[in-house]
Amino acid sequence: MRHAKRRDNLRVKSMTGKARTRGQNRMRGIHPFAGSVAAGMMGMLILLCWPIWLRAQQVVQPQAPTQKETGGEPASPIESRLPTSAYRIAPGDLLDVYVVAVPELSRTYRVSPSGGITLPMLDHPIIAEGLSPDELSEAISTDLRQEGLVSHPDVVVFVKSSPLNSVAVTGSVLSPGMYPVYGETTIVDVLSQAGGLAPDAGSTAIVIRGGKTTPWAMGANKANPKGSGKITPRIIKVPIRQLLDTGDQGQNIPIFPGDRIEVPRSGIIYVVGAVNRAGGFAMTGEQNHLTVLQAIALAGNVTRTAVTKRAIILRKDPKALAGHEQIDVNLKDILSGKAPDQPLMADDILFVPDSTGKRVLTRAIALATSVAIYRVPF
Repeated sequence: MRHAKRRDNLRVKSMTGKARTRGQNRMRGIHPFAGSVAAGMMGMLILLCWPIWLRAQQVVQPQAPTQKETGGEPASPIESRLPTSAYRIAPGDLLDVYVVAVPELSRTYRVSPSGGITLPMLDHPIIAEGLSPDELSEAISTDLRQEGLVSHPDVVVFVKSSPLNSVAVTGSVLSPGMYPVYGETTIVDVLSQAGGLAPDAGSTAIVIRGGKTTPWAMGANKANPKGSGKITPRIIKVPIRQLLDTGDQGQNIPIFPGDRIEVPRSGIIYVVGAVNRAGGFAMTGEQNHLTVLQAIALAGNVTRTAVTKRAIILRKDPKALAGHEQIDVNLKDILSGKAPDQPLMADDILFVPDSTGKRVLTRAIALATSVAIYRVPF
């Protein structure tokens, strides 16, 4: 019985093996046909995708730039995205030159008095004077390509600073100094760079225009991009307080490189000593004077310890002691109406002593130099 079962099992295994073999043979009979169809479809897919793959390779590996229609020079991908500027480079300008993927050439260059810059490995200077930053980028690209230093250079030029293309801002502003101007701007924009007006600024700003300027500053347009280069000297008065208060853009005059902006101080009257709010009061309107009573009112009146009979006015006088003339003021009589009110002049110091202090000239001057400045809108 055991031998019979073993023979039966061997027969089953043999039949199973034959069945498996037949199934494999059937699959083998089908595979060649399926493989040929798959291979054909794969070939068609490769043919269809080949142009797309080529374009992808062109993006990954940049080819030579196309020729410009006008000049015949290769167009730089970065340069073509930069806006055209009307600014013209001048001697003394500090330029940031960036050559893509070439750090040895990317640095800051100063334009020489003769108007050129010299890059490492170039045996000749590149003329930069009179060119816009975009035009200088093209000139640098051309020289690097012709010398065989960079096959397809991408060059970007920025103006970092320009001594000859600046505006001087002086007077009563928070940060006087020289400010770069690389194109036409306005007086409000320039004064904003200078931190705005100081509290003691007057109501009028003075723009002084004239002398040598950058080539494009006046008369520059599409037909004459470099302009006339000459400006008739003149002085322009701008009601700057009114402009800032009303925002009237008709008074927001254009400012050009080479202009000078002066903001004169307004008349300031100082009230110090035994008053409730000591300070300097700047006249920001057309009226540049106050009276004693008006000044006392602005200072919040006198304190209880004030000695009003001994008040004094200190007025600038180079010939007087310590540069100031002393004028006695009987403030008690003025406050009571027994004496006429007295006018004050710009830079006067009205000093009201108190019962515990001394009537000392130097003390009054020291107090006036350390008090806050307030605007008086009349």
